[in-house]
Amino acid sequence: MSDKNIVEFSRGVSQLSTQKTDEVVFQPERRKRPQRVTIAPEDKILVSREEAAQLLSISQRGLDYLVSSRRLPTRRIGGRVLIPTAELRKYARYDHPERIVG
Repeated sequence: MSDKNIVEFSRGVSQLSTQKTDEVVFQPERRKRPQRVTIAPEDKILVSREEAAQLLSISQRGLDYLVSSRRLPTRRIGGRVLIPTAELRKYARYDHPERIVG
C-alpha cells in the first residue's frame, strides 16, 4: 500500500487528503510515444495537396488548377493524390507569367 494525495472537488471547494490506496494511478510520464514520425514537408518525397500549396505559397484551388492542367504531375496512391517535392522545386525555379486559371 502507498500513501497518495487525493484532491476532492465538491461544490467549488477543493480538499486535499492523504489516503492509503491499492489502485494504479495514471502517470503521464509513462505514456507511449506516438507511432507516427512527423517529418517536415521539405524532407518528404511526396506531399499532399495542402502541403504542396503551402510550399508554393498558393491556394489549394490554385494548386488544383495546376494539377488539372497537367502543369504539375501527381502520383495516386490508393485514393490519395500526392505531388512529388522534386516537381514542386522544378516548378518554383522558373517564372510563370501566365495566369493559373486559363
